Amino acid sequence: MSVVSLLGVKVLNNPAKFGDAYEFEITFECLEQLQKDLEWKLTYVGSATSSEHDQELDSLLVGPIPIGVNKFIFEADAPDLKRIPVSEIIGVTVILLTCSYDNREFVRVGYYVNNEYDSEELNSKPPPKPIMERVRRNILAEKPRVTRFAIKWDSEDSAPAEFPPEQPEADVVEDDGAAYGAEEAELEAALLKEEAALGPEDADEEMAGADDTAGAAGVAAKAEDDEDSDAGSEDLEAESSGSEDEDIEDEEGEGEGDEDMEMGEDGEAKTAAPQEAHNGQAIGEAAHGEVMVH
Repeated sequence: MSVVSLLGVKVLNNPAKFGDAYEFEITFECLEQLQKDLEWKLTYVGSATSSEHDQELDSLLVGPIPIGVNKFIFEADAPDLKRIPVSEIIGVTVILLTCSYDNREFVRVGYYVNNEYDSEELNSKPPPKPIMERVRRNILAEKPRVTRFAIKWDSEDSAPAEFPPEQPEADVVEDDGAAYGAEEAELEAALLKEEAALGPEDADEEMAGADDTAGAAGVAAKAEDDEDSDAGSEDLEAESSGSEDEDIEDEEGEGEGDEDMEMGEDGEAKTAAPQEAHNGQAIGEAAHGEVMVH
C-alpha cells in the first residue's frame, strides 16, 4: 500500500507560448508521517529517438509532509532550445512529471505536448528555421498517462515483495556439482563388493542354474510348438481332403448344368444372364451402402 497517493494534477497555463514557464497544481494525500521529503521533477523529452536530449526542467523538495490532503503549485522553466534538435522542435513530444521518496520513484504522470505555429500558413509551409516567437505549446491535459510503482517507505513492512525473493540460505548450501553422480558411484561400488563376496565359483553355479532353467523352458516351449504344428497339419489335411471331394462334386454339378443349358432353349439362357448381372449390381450397391454408413 502506498503511503502517498496522487489525487490530481491541474495544468494552469495551457495553451501557452513555447518559452513560457510550466505551472501545475498538484494535490496528494499522505497517510503516515514521513521522515524525509518528497522530490518532484518535470522532464522534457527533446527527441523521440534518443534520451540524450531529455531535459530536467526543474525539481522541487516538498516537506515535511503533514498527514492528510496537501496541495501546492509546481513551476518549471521552459526547455533549452540548444539541447533540442532543430527538426524536432515543431511537432508532438512528451513531458514527464514524477515524484520520488528517498530516491525511489513511486508515481509518474506523462502528457503529450503539441508544439505548432499560431497560423495555418506557417503550419502548412513551416520555414527551415523555426520562428520561436510564433510557436505555441498545447498540453493534452485531458489525457494523462499515470503510472504507479510500489516502493519501500520508512518501515520494512511497507517494502514490496521482491521477485525473485532473496534466499540467503542458498549461498550456504553446498554446490551439488561436486556430488553429481555420487549415488551412481555408491551403487556400482556395492555391486562390485557383492560380486567379490560371492566368489567366482558361486557366480558360475548361478550362471549354470540360469542356463538349466532356460534350457528346460526352451524344451517345453519346443514340445508345445511341435504339438501345435501337428494338430494344425491334421486339420489342414482334413480340410484339404474335404475340399477335394467338394470340388469333384462341384465339377460334376457344373458339367450337368452346362449340358442342361445346352439342351435348353436360347431364350432361357439369355434370361438367366441379365438376372445374374442384376444381382451382382444389387450386391455392389448394398456393399457400397455399408461403406457409406461407416
